[in-house]
Amino acid sequence: MPSFALRPWLALTAAAAFIAACSPTFNWREVQIADAGLVALLPCKPDRANRALPLGAESVQVDMAGCETGGATFAIAHASAGSPEQAEAWLSAWRAATRSQLGEAKVAEAPAALQRATAMPAPARLDAQPARPGAAPVQVLWFAQSQKNGTVALYQATVLGKPSAPEASKTFFEGLRLP
Repeated sequence: MPSFALRPWLALTAAAAFIAACSPTFNWREVQIADAGLVALLPCKPDRANRALPLGAESVQVDMAGCETGGATFAIAHASAGSPEQAEAWLSAWRAATRSQLGEAKVAEAPAALQRATAMPAPARLDAQPARPGAAPVQVLWFAQSQKNGTVALYQATVLGKPSAPEASKTFFEGLRLP
């Protein structure tokens, strides 16, 4: 009798294990970032937070959305600048702050392109390979977009770590869409 009582439980356990095995590591979804209009493609359900970030002589409120899956963290940070000049200064400070955190990493920076991003400040890409074993590689894309109300939305999209799927970083960065 006990063996018959266990069969439904075993069947349910086997079904649950099968479903769990079929769930993808990278479960891509479109996520609205702030009210600025950016839509990002994230590989997992994001957590959201905000904090003050020192950018040059100012402390700037930054909203973040990000998640961790497949050996990497995928995140997007957003801030609003009051003018193009302020946006240029903040983005320059943001890039410098990020570079300073990379220590001895081998860093390559290059201009980037993103449809509907402003030309000033221009989009920029950073790729950093760690100098010490076990440290995580970093990929960053900075870009901005002028808003109808005269402000400028600033963004930093980041992949920290080496995703288990080689195409994950490319999917993340190519999934960024400005309205």
